Amino acid sequence: MKKHIVCLGDSNTHGYCADPADCADGALQRFNEDERWTCLLQKRLGEAYLVIEEGLSGRTTVFDDPLYEQLSALPYLWACLKSHEPVSLLIIMLGTNDTKERLGANAFAIGLGMRRLIQKAKTVDCWEPEGKPNILVVAPPAMGDGVYTSYAAQEMGKGSVEKSRQVPAEYRTVCENEGVHFLDANELGDLFNRVDYMHLTRAGHARFAQALAELIPTIV
Repeated sequence: MKKHIVCLGDSNTHGYCADPADCADGALQRFNEDERWTCLLQKRLGEAYLVIEEGLSGRTTVFDDPLYEQLSALPYLWACLKSHEPVSLLIIMLGTNDTKERLGANAFAIGLGMRRLIQKAKTVDCWEPEGKPNILVVAPPAMGDGVYTSYAAQEMGKGSVEKSRQVPAEYRTVCENEGVHFLDANELGDLFNRVDYMHLTRAGHARFAQALAELIPTIV
């Protein structure tokens, strides 16, 4: 059986394209299968792996959004992992939506949300080999100041950019304490577009996929 890599994330895992000129199917506002990082990762890893897309726009770690239903990853996690078992690696890239002003969570609380998600994932009997959990947390790239003058300004609200810059340090500490793998996407360079300053460009998807393709064989 192939090694199952479950990619749990938000719109940047689903492949939302904020700039129609940057993606082949601009009218659909989604990068296609030749552009999304998950699909590019599959191509780079090869036939020994099965990369599973679990991206949902607006998804948070554990916080319920009062405006939209079922965006918290926590109640979905058990069913997600069990439906894709045996799981060789769970990649979690969440946190950007947690910074929304209306959710009222600071960076420390967002870190606690990730810790809760990690701890829940460890309890699910889906892992192989030998039932040992294998988790990689990716800290999303911090948003740019341009968010505040973009169409997403009202959606994200005050303080979201500043919190997004604090989240990677919180995640790093959580991952060290929980004994799981960690990757800070901010270390990969500028991945965001200049439309909303929070979604990956086509080139950003490719760069991110390449970084994961180099890392994953060393931890799976």
